[in-house]
Amino acid sequence: MPRSDRDLILSRHDLQFLLHDWLRVEELTERERYAEHSRDTIDAVLELAADLATEKFAPHNKRNDAEEPEFVAGRVLLHDEVAPALRAAAEAGLLSATMDERVGGLQLPYVVGTAVQAWFHAANIGTWAYAMLTVANANLLIAHGTPEQIATWVPPMVEGRFHGTMCLSEPQAGSSLADITTRAEPQPDGSYRLHGTKMWISGGEHELGENIVHLVLAKIPGGAAGVKGISLFLVPKYLLDANGEPGERNDVALVGLNHKMGYRGTVNTLLNLGEGAHTPGGEPGAVGYLVGAPGGGLAAMFHMMNEARIGVGAGAAALAYTGYLKALDYATTRPQGRPAGAKDPAAPMVPIVRHADVRRMLLAQKAYAEGALALVLFCGRLVDEERTAPTGAERVRAHLLLETLTPIAKSWPSQWGPEANSLAIQVHGGYGYTREYDVEQHYRDNRLNPIHEGTHGIQAADLLGRKVAMAGGAGFTALQETIAATISRAADAGADAAEYGAQLRAVLDRLVEVTALLQAHPDAEERLANASVYLEAAGHVVVAWIWLEQLLAAAGRADHTAAGRADHTAAGRADHTAAGRADHTAAGRADHTPAERDDLGHGKRAAARYFFRFELPKVGPQLDLLASLDRTSLDTDPSWL
Repeated sequence: MPRSDRDLILSRHDLQFLLHDWLRVEELTERERYAEHSRDTIDAVLELAADLATEKFAPHNKRNDAEEPEFVAGRVLLHDEVAPALRAAAEAGLLSATMDERVGGLQLPYVVGTAVQAWFHAANIGTWAYAMLTVANANLLIAHGTPEQIATWVPPMVEGRFHGTMCLSEPQAGSSLADITTRAEPQPDGSYRLHGTKMWISGGEHELGENIVHLVLAKIPGGAAGVKGISLFLVPKYLLDANGEPGERNDVALVGLNHKMGYRGTVNTLLNLGEGAHTPGGEPGAVGYLVGAPGGGLAAMFHMMNEARIGVGAGAAALAYTGYLKALDYATTRPQGRPAGAKDPAAPMVPIVRHADVRRMLLAQKAYAEGALALVLFCGRLVDEERTAPTGAERVRAHLLLETLTPIAKSWPSQWGPEANSLAIQVHGGYGYTREYDVEQHYRDNRLNPIHEGTHGIQAADLLGRKVAMAGGAGFTALQETIAATISRAADAGADAAEYGAQLRAVLDRLVEVTALLQAHPDAEERLANASVYLEAAGHVVVAWIWLEQLLAAAGRADHTAAGRADHTAAGRADHTAAGRADHTAAGRADHTPAERDDLGHGKRAAARYFFRFELPKVGPQLDLLASLDRTSLDTDPSWL
């Protein structure tokens, strides 16, 4: 039976399973921060997000691609469906869903906010990017701004009247932020005047709201060299008047637009600050206000960047997921060919989903998309644990585990999400390569995700060079313990779970061994030469663990935990389950029909089987390569390429 438009965006039933049966988010409402919420309010917000994504965002996704932003007489022009969609999400309170009540937020768990955003990523990632950047901008100000800055700038952002950006890169520096040259000159009134050029600025110029709040990295003359001399500044498009309303135009000028392969609905800009195109107060120079301490800009910006990195992973997972659902729908409704071995040419054709190779491609997509979504939701749950876990030790552990997982949560979905989209095109055959079907756009949109907010290589160097060694390796140790606890539960469960657990145990032990070897190697260049291979291997180990967790959760074993017992989980509550209490499991929720419950459980088992049979075995050769300290890339002279 053909699916509804909403059913082709995300799976409501899978989200319910992940949030309630696996991650046990309702238990968070027992904590003071979330005490005003319940299972009912959480589900109502998710339904609202699904409705808005379906009705306001999805309908113009293809229009975003066909009618990309235009640069006309110094202005950016967007088509007329973008602003109303963003306004609807803001008016529903979804931009401030996880923020404090004191700034107008709903104070929902962060993991619920991640699920909310997944609906919009899947429906229309180009339009939602304006909201995602604004939310991350506001969260940074809440964490690092002065009370006056928070009161002035955050409310209009969460109301959807102001929008936000992050301005890091420059044409000559790219990702090497130590080499930025934008300077910030101190002024007698305590403000600064900024001069420089910023490149690849998403949402850098438009007329979707009343103002744009740029968060800009720049150097104060006389400061320390390198990254220690970088400070963070709030630079609005319009300065505010005495009533707090947008007034005089600041000296931020649009130079041009970057025309992208995908993600076209989000305008991407080159901005000049302080070129004299505008003269606020009668002088050239973009007026900016210091956020945090001088020299603390990169540390503060990492607050926004880490949030954005998990958001990028969520976007990649969501695009993979919607592509998978559309490929599945096509495969079940497209008749072509007959089963292998069929002898009668007059027999009716069968839907292509009946062909084993098509099912292989669909299983791969399912394993990538559902595994990636579960990973980013688990990271969202870790944010909640980091903020609200009952003890300081639990909060510290959650923080370390989240820090270790962030490069993987950004890069694994961003690597395998586009692969899922490529397979969705393949399932569609020639039709998938045409613009009449959505899947080719999903691929192009998703191809940005391994690049922005820190490339795959940068995340790899961060994981191997920093995260597995930080705090004496405490985060990596917490990850090992978390995976080992799941393996122990799988052994108790028996059957396939025990088999997969034993397989994962062997690969995890090898990963730990190779990590220690690499960390002990004295030559940094050799140690990090194959960091991307390490990231891929570690990512597959983590997602294999995610699939083992889902397999246990689908079994509905009441004595095993997802968010769990302190000795088993990243978060750790002794009296709650990962696989879930019997009255809340995938086998037991009254809002799922028996067929849906049965199909979900069978689907989880099939995808887990696929991942352990087809994907996890790839990790062994990668770890062998890493252990050999292979120098192929290092020994290749650039002139040979």
